[in-house]
Amino acid sequence: MPLFHYKAKDKEGRDAEGEREGKDKYDLARALRAEGMTPLFILEAGGAGVKKNLNDYIPNFLKRISLEEKLNFTRNTAVMIGAGVSLAKALEVMARQATNEKFKIVIIAMVENIKKGKNFSDALGEHPEVFPKFYKEMARAGEKSGKLEESLKLVAMQLQKDYVLRKKVRGAMVYPAIVVAAMVGIGILMMIYVVPTLIATFKELNVALPLSTRFIIFISESILQSGLIFLGAAVILGYFIYRWGKSQAGKKQMDWIFTHLPVIKGISQKFNSARTCRTLSSLISSGVDILEAINITKEVLQNHLYQNILEDASLKIQKGDTISRAFLSSGELYPSLVGEMIAVGEETGELSHMLLRLASFYESEVAQATKDLATIIEPALMIVIGIVVGFFAVSMISPMYNLVGAF
Repeated sequence: MPLFHYKAKDKEGRDAEGEREGKDKYDLARALRAEGMTPLFILEAGGAGVKKNLNDYIPNFLKRISLEEKLNFTRNTAVMIGAGVSLAKALEVMARQATNEKFKIVIIAMVENIKKGKNFSDALGEHPEVFPKFYKEMARAGEKSGKLEESLKLVAMQLQKDYVLRKKVRGAMVYPAIVVAAMVGIGILMMIYVVPTLIATFKELNVALPLSTRFIIFISESILQSGLIFLGAAVILGYFIYRWGKSQAGKKQMDWIFTHLPVIKGISQKFNSARTCRTLSSLISSGVDILEAINITKEVLQNHLYQNILEDASLKIQKGDTISRAFLSSGELYPSLVGEMIAVGEETGELSHMLLRLASFYESEVAQATKDLATIIEPALMIVIGIVVGFFAVSMISPMYNLVGAF
């Protein structure tokens, strides 16, 4: 059997490293887990040392499991279960196909738990950082009803819609981000290479400089003389902004900005409405009770203002009220159409179907809104670029006109 070099964490969280034989990496990972250790990486050892694989040297916390990987895992697992393959065998196949080492370890751990007699939902629940709570609860509902394949297909559909929705919103921001970054980069190059030449010319001619020209010269000289200080300050500022964004206070302020900023407010409203309705519809149609479905959906949403509305809905239901009342009293966060259609769904007993229709409607609205945003941003950016370029040109040319006027 081949020899492998491994590094793992023991039960006390201490590092354990060594070499051991095994059929393959996955067999050794199972053996380590059986001993209570968590594998960090496993590399095949060769005659000249350890065979190097770049992915194995990346720390686990940096190996992000993408939404697309989870989507493929869910969809393929559902297909294999539908074809009559046992759950443990299906997961073993998915572990072999996974290219993300961290995801492989998670799937292998799930296989071991299932072979020990645990349910699929319980195995999912041991990895909340990978599989969200709604995933676990929908799998549990599928196990109870004997329709795990259908539940996984619903999860796959939910993940697919979520993936497309996020991609459209992020895609609308890519173009302006690239243009702004290019504009800043060109501006810095102009300050370093172009402006100093003009400064030397102005000094030789001893011409009077207007305020705008002196301002540009000040920026150029500051960059040239204190470039490293500016770079360090920018890095420190970026770090503090990042930390602020990750803090509870920062998240709440950003949530408020996204729900009140013109144009962005409408997209945020439709995005959260679509996500809320589709998640609730998927959970309710899988057999999850309404109260639990609302609590799970609350965790799926990332904006605390929308989470508060679902928290209010949960309290109202516990008091015997209807879910629609909480949405109707949400102010400007959820459109009134959401509350009204939910009320119709409650009255007709077609709540899941009504929520699904609402989700499809708002997903199409998000798609259109992101297209409109791109249409608005393009001319706005052109105007901003024109103003900046015009200001620079006038600031650099006006001293020359003053010189010509002096003659």
